[in-house]
Parts: sequence; C-alpha cells; structure tokens
Amino acid sequence: MSPLLYVAQRGTAVILAVAVAVHLGTILYAVRGGLTAGEILGRTQGNLAFLVFYGIFVVAAAIHAPIGLRSILREWTSWRGRSLDGAMLAVAALLLVLGLRAALAVYVA
Repeated sequence: MSPLLYVAQRGTAVILAVAVAVHLGTILYAVRGGLTAGEILGRTQGNLAFLVFYGIFVVAAAIHAPIGLRSILREWTSWRGRSLDGAMLAVAALLLVLGLRAALAVYVA
C-alpha cells in the first residue's frame, strides 16, 4: 500500500471512529427520548450542523471503504493494476453520491 493510501486509510479511520460514536450516541438519545421518525426529521430538517456532520461522515466513508476493499481484493485475488484502482474509484464515487444524497434528503426533508 502506498504511503498516501496508508495515511488516508488511517486518517479517515479516526474521523469515522468519532462520527460513529456521535451517530450512535444521537440514536440512543433519540430512542430513549421516545422521538418518532417524524420528530427526528423535524429536528434535522434545515439544520446545517447535521448536514455538515453527515457530509463529513460520508466523505470519510467514501475514502476509507474503497481503500480497505482494494487491499482485500489484492490479497485474496490476482486483481492488480489500473482496472482495480479504477473499480475502487467507481466504488468511492458511488458511496459519495449515494451518501451525500441521503444526507441532503434528511436536511431538505
């Protein structure tokens, strides 16, 4: 693995660890408070802080996951080279687009 990919993988892991902890904490708070899905959406709609938080979460996941998947595929298969890198870029783009659409949908809801 190249040094740049190594740093990107580890850096996004730190971001994801914090984001997952905050996300799970928010879920626990909402569930224990008895909030309904509609009430949760009512609180997130138009809330720029939620959009920025989940935007960062999505970007980190879209970087982190394809790097890990690339390493697994290189280890378990004979797939190498530009085609593998291109496929992982496509996975990253797909995760980014779908994740940002979901975050935006919650913001606009």
